[in-house]
Amino acid sequence: MKTIQPGQEKTARNDVSWYLVFVCWLIAAVSLLGSLFLDQALGYEPCTMCWYQRIFMYPLVPVLLVGLFPLDRSVVRYALPLALLGWATAFYHLLLQAGVISERLQPCDESGSCAEIDLILFGFMTIPLLSLLAFTAVVALLVIFLKRTKV
Repeated sequence: MKTIQPGQEKTARNDVSWYLVFVCWLIAAVSLLGSLFLDQALGYEPCTMCWYQRIFMYPLVPVLLVGLFPLDRSVVRYALPLALLGWATAFYHLLLQAGVISERLQPCDESGSCAEIDLILFGFMTIPLLSLLAFTAVVALLVIFLKRTKV
């Protein structure tokens, strides 16, 4: 059994905190690559709401990466608002697809409807649901990071 010496406690806490931000970056990077794959390789044309979600997800990749080297607690100040706004956008998009919000309130134009479901994975996962799950994970991990690194 490994014992932690008094000076090593802070180092162990910083290691876990670094991994929290790294996992956030990994989720954002996979989301970015996944959206580009759906768009460029599979030919799915993103709707306006999908573009809004990309606007909030794409900057998370460089922001979180910069916050990793060296680990900077202030990365939460920049990443958390982006993730929360992305979460709200994905949730709104999901409500549009579920029919809870009227199609009259969608920002999409005549070329395509944001309420239309183009892709379903595992029988129930739509693109907005995947986006919502990614943003939820990033928000949760950033909040845990914030609580762990409080002085």
